[in-house]
This record gives sequence, C-alpha cells and structure tokens, in this order.
Amino acid sequence: MSGWRAVIWLATATLAGLGAAVWALFAWAERPGPSQAPAEVTVPAGSGVGAVAQALAGHGVIAHAPLFSWLARLRGDAASVRAGEYRFPAGATPNAVLAQLVAGDVVVHRLQIVEGWTVRDMLAAANAAPGLATTLTDADAEDLLGRLQLGDGHAEGRFFPDTYHYVAGDLAADVLRRAHAKMEAVLATEWAQRDEGLPYGDTREALVMASLIEKETSLPTDRPRVAGVFVRRLARGMRLQTDPSIIYGLGAAFDGDLKRTHLRTDGPYNTYRRRGLPPTPIALPGLGAIRAALRPADGTALYFVARGDGATVFSDTLNEHNRAVRRYQLAGG
Repeated sequence: MSGWRAVIWLATATLAGLGAAVWALFAWAERPGPSQAPAEVTVPAGSGVGAVAQALAGHGVIAHAPLFSWLARLRGDAASVRAGEYRFPAGATPNAVLAQLVAGDVVVHRLQIVEGWTVRDMLAAANAAPGLATTLTDADAEDLLGRLQLGDGHAEGRFFPDTYHYVAGDLAADVLRRAHAKMEAVLATEWAQRDEGLPYGDTREALVMASLIEKETSLPTDRPRVAGVFVRRLARGMRLQTDPSIIYGLGAAFDGDLKRTHLRTDGPYNTYRRRGLPPTPIALPGLGAIRAALRPADGTALYFVARGDGATVFSDTLNEHNRAVRRYQLAGG
C-alpha cells in the first residue's frame, strides 16, 4: 500500500471510529438513567459542566460523568447549564437531564401566607421556608416595612394572604414585597367599589376593620353580617368589644385564656375600654374579610356570639345577646 493510500485508510478508519463513538454516545443519551426514584441536585452558580456531571453521577441521576460532559460539549450546551435546584424524575435519560439543565427548569417552592396570620406568623414561615434567603430573622411588625424599604409605619395587616412561588436563593424580602404590593392593589380595587357612608377615613381604617372581621369568623356568609354589626356600633358610638383585638394587644403574654381582668385592663387594643377602631390591624385579612368591611350587610343586629360550630348568632338587643352567650358559651353549647 502506497503512503498516500495508507494515510487515507487511516483517516477513514479514524473517522469511522469517531462516528461510531458519537453514535454510541447519542444512543447512550437516549437510554433511561439509573435512578429508581426522583432525585434532587443543586447546581451552584459558576459550576462547570464537569462538576455538574460529577454531581449528577453522585446522586445517581446519570451513570457516567465523562460521557455526560462530552454529550453537553458535542451538543454545544456545555456553557448553557444553569444554576439552581433541580428535581429529576426517576429514570430520566441524559438527554432529558441536559435539556432540563439548559432550560433552567428548577424546583419551584411555595410560601403560603394564611388568612388570619399575624406578621409574626408570616415572618416565622418566611424565615423557615426551604431555600428562601432571609435577613429578617429579627424583624417584627414595628420595623418590617422599613426593613423592606416600604416606608414607615406598623406592618400588621399590610401583606395579602396568598400562595407565593419562589426558587432557591430568592430573597424572603422580595417575596414579602410582592405580598405587600398585592395587598395594596387589592385594597385599591375594593376601596373603589365600597359602599357609601362607611365610617372609615381611608384604606388603613378599612384594613383594620377587615382584620377584626377575619379573626371573628371564618364563615364567608357571616363576614358581611359581622361587618354590619361593627359598622352600626361605630355609628352609634358603641364600643366594638371584640375579644381578638384584646388578645392581639396581649401578644406573647396571652396564654390562651382570656380573663375578665384582661377586659378591664386599659390599652390601645382593648375595644371594651376604648371606642373606635384599634390603632392597627390585628391580623392579615383575606379578600372575603376586606370585601365584607367595605360592603357590610344591612340589618339591625348590634351583637353577635360564636355558636361553637363555626357559625355566629346575631342579636338585636343586649338581652337577646346575653341569652345567646349563656346558651352557646357559658353552657358550652
């Protein structure tokens, strides 16, 4: 065989070998991976494809780290792998794994802010949420708005209860800013549709009322009726006499047993001793409570008491109310 023919033969054999290797690599990439269950892998920012491949192999997502690295390079995706927290299904093929990494299809977490929670409850949930970065572990309702660069003032009630999605590494402060913005938007929309003649000077006072309603009843049909009672009492100069407001004012000192001495002890949140609304909301009200505060039900009732089964008994007179209290509370239902 002449020299030039030998060179051609060798080049052809080499190309054939490379072609076979590439074909084998692509065939491997279509076969299910070794994982028998979903696996979670975190890819730190700045990770090279080799380090990512090693992490995937270490978690059993792929069988061969070097082959995965070559696959990413041959597909032109080596520099396109995105950082984040991933959940790969059982038996995912290397091609599917690579596509997920390139798309940045990361795990999405949820922070649920519950109707009736206080700011303290909300902060505890945000600070404990997996993957959510926080600098708010020492924040409270007094300083939270300032810490979030949302101005001054008391933060209670200023965040809308809802489910908020985030990915690992997101800031708790950013999620709470979204909750605050949503409450502002909801309030503006509902305020524009409010009934006439309500005893609120602004949306802040409406929010205070909504928080009282939220804590008094969770039954949607009773919320507008509770609102109606409170509005009529305000109009007549009567004290609101709502237990949840006193409980909020007691804070951590409340042990679950509201005593007569609590009702007699004056304080800004004691609506048995002081007329008008308390100085701030006492909880995070949901949409139903906000709508009830701004569109209360008509009626003549001036009193109500919890029946013990989630429903509320409404009364026009103090005598009727006292009978209801004796029946449903003092007698245990």
